[in-house]
Amino acid sequence: MTHGGNPRHMGGQGMAASGPAGQSPSPWWSDAQSDPWRDPDAPATVVVRSVTPRAELEPAPDPDARPARGLGRIVLVCVFCALLAGGLGGAIGYAFAVRGGVASGTVLGGSATDAPALAQRPPDSLAGVAKKVTPSVVTIRVLGSGGVSLGSGFVASEDGYVITNDHVVTDGRGRATVTFDDGQSTAARLVGRDPESDIAVLKVSRAGLTPVEFGNSDAVAVGDPVLAFGSPLALANTVTYGIVSALDRPLQEGTPGQQVRYYAAIQTDAAINHGNSGGPLVDAAGRVIGVNSVIKSLAAQDEDAGNIGLAFAIPINQAKRIAQEIIDSGSARRTVIGAQVGGVTGGNGGTGVRLTSVVPNGPAAAAGLQVGDMITKLDGHPVGEPSDLIALVRKYAPGSVVSVEYLRGGSRQTASVTLAADAK
Repeated sequence: MTHGGNPRHMGGQGMAASGPAGQSPSPWWSDAQSDPWRDPDAPATVVVRSVTPRAELEPAPDPDARPARGLGRIVLVCVFCALLAGGLGGAIGYAFAVRGGVASGTVLGGSATDAPALAQRPPDSLAGVAKKVTPSVVTIRVLGSGGVSLGSGFVASEDGYVITNDHVVTDGRGRATVTFDDGQSTAARLVGRDPESDIAVLKVSRAGLTPVEFGNSDAVAVGDPVLAFGSPLALANTVTYGIVSALDRPLQEGTPGQQVRYYAAIQTDAAINHGNSGGPLVDAAGRVIGVNSVIKSLAAQDEDAGNIGLAFAIPINQAKRIAQEIIDSGSARRTVIGAQVGGVTGGNGGTGVRLTSVVPNGPAAAAGLQVGDMITKLDGHPVGEPSDLIALVRKYAPGSVVSVEYLRGGSRQTASVTLAADAK
């Protein structure tokens, strides 16, 4: 290394390139005589330090450097990360595939548990009742002069008796077909009918029939839940739901000179339409409490009538009694009070119907009733029309004892009447 300075002229005097006297010239400046830039007269100082060649130096260890990891360990870490990423990606892909592959990750619906299978539903649930009763309900098709009419019915015994409405089979001349809930059909024979009570009985031949369970219509209360079964508008195996809206609703269907039917009916708001006639009305336990028969509608023509929440069923105690009499004897007895009634009369004691005649030795005469007495109640049910009294009397079996409230000369009195069967 050379300490350099500006060259300067020293009066023409110079110094030889050699060092002090007696010493050999410096090896560092052996070319000094040929250096055109050197001032021969300027003194020169050469400092020589001991330098170790760079190639001979060993690198010093870095105290902050981390020890190098082995290549095998690095490879294992990479493989593990790849497997982990692949497994996680596969799981996410499967989840998207199961949930419909929604790219946004949106999942529709909550996490509620699945509804129980039908076989697991409680027998007293609505679905359980429907499952119990449906095999006993049939669709009835009757071929008549006006074409094919359709109604409903239900199996009443294991040996094939089927209960339905009389107006379902009126024009059938005994030709009817019964279709079961499994779609199988068979011919049916008309056993007998009672037009006034609107009950008829058919007979089919088929093994493995499931009869309905009968309830007690006298134990029904307003507000009880009910289900109506049948084939409304030819839609077989239909079930509708409602409540008992009223009891012992007196109804008269038909016109004088033609067939007139009387009902002391169970009223319900369960949807009933054309085709439901003859089907069962059941309680919450699946027991039949009525036979669907009549609907009220705002339509002027019966063919246009539809459900408006006013439907009526014959109480099963009455229907079962009449059906049993038809099976046993081919006809049913008609319950009578032994008196004729006239128009509606009103007074301070309320509204009632006047007795216009009393059959000698009949039920009314035996209870002390007389012509001119005004009946206001039968067994606690108000009587406002002559048809009301007839419908309420028909509800009871011959031999039943009922209380009759009546007015005589402005005095309210009560009598116990034992009803009887007519002479037919």
